[in-house]
Amino acid sequence: MFLTLASISTIYLRFIRPWQLRWGATDSELARQMAGDEVVNSPSFNATRAVTIQARPEHIFPWIVQMGVTRAGWYSIDLLDNLGKPSAEVILPEFQNPHAGDVIPMSPDGKSGTYIKDFVPNQWMLWGDKGGDSTWVWGLYPIDEMHTRLITRVRVKYHWLSPTIIFSMLVEFTDIMMMRKCMLGIQRRAQRLAKEI
Repeated sequence: MFLTLASISTIYLRFIRPWQLRWGATDSELARQMAGDEVVNSPSFNATRAVTIQARPEHIFPWIVQMGVTRAGWYSIDLLDNLGKPSAEVILPEFQNPHAGDVIPMSPDGKSGTYIKDFVPNQWMLWGDKGGDSTWVWGLYPIDEMHTRLITRVRVKYHWLSPTIIFSMLVEFTDIMMMRKCMLGIQRRAQRLAKEI
């Protein structure tokens, strides 16, 4: 049993973790300064992921703005992260006027979530916790008239002696599956919207 856990840990740390911390991102995107980088010093988890979307930023930003449980969902594995409710396939007007301080709910009762810290419409949106231990930023970087790079960065400082560390490790281990599906879900929706307009 111990050897199995040790083997899994070694494989994860040596091969899977380095790949999942930079899925889709170029070296220059990893080095890029993004909003919120200064909030979490020496993060335990620092993941930058990216995908090219055949759409302009204004076709992408509305999908980011409306994310969250009891909102549009996460465009990911709905059974796991949206209580089985399908993520929205349309823009929801009621969530298109965000404000700093708004909660992005991660639980049905809204008690668990992250908060909008700041944003520039069609450019970036920064989420974070109240204590400054985590940030999650979404950045939109035009390549040309009809292609945009969506880059997301998650920075988390772990509290190694906290009882929640086991949950943090589980989230880290499964994060790439959800995040990849989420980003590809945004890509699909935004590209469809761009064709419709």
